[in-house]
Amino acid sequence: MRVATSGDGTLLDQIKSFDTPKNFDEIFSLLMPFKREGIKAVLCGIAGVLDKEKLMLLRSPNLPEWVGKPIKKKLQEFFNTQIYLENDAALAGLGEACYGAGRDYGIVSYLTISTGIGGARIVDKKIDANSWGFEPGQQIIDLDVTIWPESKNFNSENLTLGSIESYISGSALGVRYGAYPFEIKDPQIWNEVEKLLAVALNNVIVFWSPDIIILGGGMVLDSAISVDNVKDNLKKSFKVFPELPVILKAELGDKSGLYGGLKMVDKVKL
Repeated sequence: MRVATSGDGTLLDQIKSFDTPKNFDEIFSLLMPFKREGIKAVLCGIAGVLDKEKLMLLRSPNLPEWVGKPIKKKLQEFFNTQIYLENDAALAGLGEACYGAGRDYGIVSYLTISTGIGGARIVDKKIDANSWGFEPGQQIIDLDVTIWPESKNFNSENLTLGSIESYISGSALGVRYGAYPFEIKDPQIWNEVEKLLAVALNNVIVFWSPDIIILGGGMVLDSAISVDNVKDNLKKSFKVFPELPVILKAELGDKSGLYGGLKMVDKVKL
């Protein structure tokens, strides 16, 4: 969990990082140093599917104990100000589209590959219109679940079987190989990961038709996944459009979401 303040709505300051508590109510002790009079708005990016009013989480594989909690209401009571909730990957994509690798492009697709896989489509520096948000990590790339049949026993209540997230997310790799991604040194494993990610990007391109795809998240930023290898795999198989979009690594690191929150200040009536 990363928290930052902005005195003028254009620059970030006082950036802090914490381990995200499993219990939602535990965040308030962490947020206490940021509580003060005169805060005009609080913008929050949260991992998972929000309800349409953006009041609470409906689904979150990584934060199951946050699901159904009145997150917006409790934050309003704590900070006594306007609260805006957004999906964390959408907020990170907005940050990259406005301040990072996508700043010179109109249609940006952002994917984060970390503990889970998320993403969003950003058009003209705004999160694209949607009904329930974006969940590219849940796209099914293996309908019969033949790549890893044992994944049927892996967190099946929270992950879509045969989805890209169920195969190459950090949590999936941890279960499959019994190690954190940074501990996995076998190049064959990463070759498979990069090939599967190329399949997912093929789908992103044909559905979202972006000018640029930005890849973020710990597994990309730490270079466990090679963006160049992913592009090479994609070039071998992609046949639809005459050329591929630009594909780049995220520039803002783990602060992409904070910059997305900064950009959302534009829509807030301060």
